[in-house]
Amino acid sequence: MRYDPAELLDGYRDSSLSIAAIASHSALDVFDGAKDVGFGTIAVCEVGRESAYRRFSRVVDEIILLRKFSDVLNPDVVSRLRERSAVFIPNRSFAVYVGYEGIEKEFPVPVFGNRYLLRYEERVGARTYYRLLDEAGIRRPRVFRDVEEVDRPVIVKVPHAVKRVERGFFVAADRDDLKRKLARLVSRGIVREEDMSRASIEELVLGAHFNVNYFYSVARDRVEILSIDRRIQTNLDGLLRLPASVQLEIEELVDVEMVEIGHEPATIRESVLEKLFEVGDRFVEASRRTEPPGVVGPFTLQLVVTKDIEIVVFDVALRIGGGTNIYMGIGSQYSKLYFGKPVSMGWRIAREVRECVEMNCLHKIVT
Repeated sequence: MRYDPAELLDGYRDSSLSIAAIASHSALDVFDGAKDVGFGTIAVCEVGRESAYRRFSRVVDEIILLRKFSDVLNPDVVSRLRERSAVFIPNRSFAVYVGYEGIEKEFPVPVFGNRYLLRYEERVGARTYYRLLDEAGIRRPRVFRDVEEVDRPVIVKVPHAVKRVERGFFVAADRDDLKRKLARLVSRGIVREEDMSRASIEELVLGAHFNVNYFYSVARDRVEILSIDRRIQTNLDGLLRLPASVQLEIEELVDVEMVEIGHEPATIRESVLEKLFEVGDRFVEASRRTEPPGVVGPFTLQLVVTKDIEIVVFDVALRIGGGTNIYMGIGSQYSKLYFGKPVSMGWRIAREVRECVEMNCLHKIVT
């Protein structure tokens, strides 16, 4: 069963639409942009995690306080959102805490973008971002299905044993090093051996890392590059700040955890922008063929640029990315080239909603 966008929008008042989101991840960016464009905002908060959203009251008009985020599926919460003509903006926390099944089948609220693409951020199963990249003909790291196949440096992406919404990444030089490090991480409670069935073992591709934040606009029928950023990860960031000699001394004492904790802006050589647009265009077209209507609104391709200036995509976000908050107020680097002023991703989403209201295409940007 799939929701019909026209039915989801039945009873909605174009003149009083509001923007709602799970109050986590990049919600502040969403709310700030919505207010700038003239929409009311609704923060769906979890008990114990609402303080920041109460403090930033300029951008949060209403708080729906829930025992847990997944309670957003409850009929009374759905009714409350629909009464306020809420368009729901998905973020990573929405996918993680509410779950794909609930989002796809138990949430009759208009979701901005393609709710059925959210599960393609996974690396296992029938619907993965590997499938999208392959359909688009975009190079990605080689994936090893079994530890015994490993014949080169790899990065292993396995669920964290304690922080289950995070991944316990680690890098191994070869098969033997992988086995040794896995045993050490298991013994220290960082990962679980049984989770290796859900792990992804990827070729380690060396190059400069970038998160390229795209936006596909239905109203303007174009793919935009709004910003580029880089991740700050704990405790990798702290380790890299130490002298190399100290890193070697503590190598066996510290288990590097690449948990995303922040982002910093980056720019890229202008001659590479053409390649990035080509990759973005191909990705959007592939998503349409694979999971109609395809990408709508924001998506992020996490990639490396190799020494030969080749683009290799190693991860994908099919909604607003975590790095967008850094552009609130100052605006993202490339957005001024479109709008004559720097804008944030939150503003860009809200502007798309506004333009589709004016152009009578709101049904084309929600699912």
